[in-house]
Amino acid sequence: MKHNKLWAKDSADQNHLEIIEKFTVGKDKDFDVLLAQYDIIGTKAHCEMLAKIGLLTPDENNSIQKELDEMYVLAKDHLLTINDGVEDIHSQIEFNLTQKLGDAGKKIHTGRSRNDQVLLAIKLYLAAEIKEIAQLSKNLFEVLIDLAETHKAALMPGYTHFQIGMPSSFGLWFSAYAESLSEDLEVLAAALSVVQKNPLGSGAGFGSSFPLDRDFTTKELGLEKMNINSVYAQMTRGKSEKITAMGMSTVAATLSKLAYDICLFSNQNYGFLSFPSGLTTGSSIMPHKKNPDVFELIRAKSARIQSLPNELTILTNNLPSGYHRDFQLTKEIIFPGIQDLKDCLQIFEFMLNNIQIKEGILKDEKYDYLFSVEKINELVMNGATFREAYREVGNSIEEGSYSYRNDDLKHTHKGSIGDLCLDEISAQFAEVFQKFK
Repeated sequence: MKHNKLWAKDSADQNHLEIIEKFTVGKDKDFDVLLAQYDIIGTKAHCEMLAKIGLLTPDENNSIQKELDEMYVLAKDHLLTINDGVEDIHSQIEFNLTQKLGDAGKKIHTGRSRNDQVLLAIKLYLAAEIKEIAQLSKNLFEVLIDLAETHKAALMPGYTHFQIGMPSSFGLWFSAYAESLSEDLEVLAAALSVVQKNPLGSGAGFGSSFPLDRDFTTKELGLEKMNINSVYAQMTRGKSEKITAMGMSTVAATLSKLAYDICLFSNQNYGFLSFPSGLTTGSSIMPHKKNPDVFELIRAKSARIQSLPNELTILTNNLPSGYHRDFQLTKEIIFPGIQDLKDCLQIFEFMLNNIQIKEGILKDEKYDYLFSVEKINELVMNGATFREAYREVGNSIEEGSYSYRNDDLKHTHKGSIGDLCLDEISAQFAEVFQKFK
């Protein structure tokens, strides 16, 4: 065989093909291993449909399905390789079938374009990864809820503007990030809804004159809906990646903020929490250092993940409708970001399972003014107006006569540090998580 390009003509110059391939393929083969199993899933559904409408015989379809099942096992373990001279994994799968089955293998592209074929594989991949991110977020959520329950009575100072504000608790702090993850999953669920629509049958964006049964392939793929308009189906290339990145960026923002808090609170000037020495790093010159490198890297990786929607917007924003090769680069933007986010979620769960919380933080005299609002509230409850109480407490602070301590939770109101509403937060998360089942 002179070449293994699906689009190449017999008259093509092999030397020219190799020059063009080197530039146009770029890093694409590196990511094809991730798409292989999803391309096979799409091809299986397409061939079942071709058999249903009579463009494949039952025997041809049975043979194709058997070979695809064998390739799927290899693909799932990332063992399906691309031969030299084969453009990508999509071509390799068709090439393998043709080598094994002859003309039957050559029929699998009937009624299908490379455009809808690749778009489907990407959408199926993104859907699977979104669900995995959701599961890893659930794992982290459960750790945060457990920590909130365990440390709900451990008081800590709350800050605004980096200034001491009001009393808080580790339970309130941990559960805040748990609830944040719950809302993040709502954005991820919206992304999942977009990517789980079947584009197969839209061809190159203009449909097909074959009597394709798109309802059949949609059900065969386990999807609830399809992209209806064939032109729009192709417009979801780039859009699917961007909305997935938006969902990822919301999770990353939560991780980044929590990582920052941990870096800050483990600082010796705060000393609110710590980790075993084996989970921190040292200094080459300062033997006392216990650096929170894991959380600094989570913060950095999360910042990069949050940049992905913007990068994808810049890449795709000035393109008209229809497919353009620019879209190939979306893979090298979002695919590594997906792995980074999963890594961050996994290491965060591991680290939080080893967190050490300091007790008795508020005994330090620098936190005496932390309860000034409680003093005001007490005066109001005894009949003073809020403005009168505020002025009285403010003046006592200025004059140096202020005195008020409240080291337990008995006077706090429902919904503050005394009642964390963990059951409500967990129920809310469970409701959202159902969308990923």
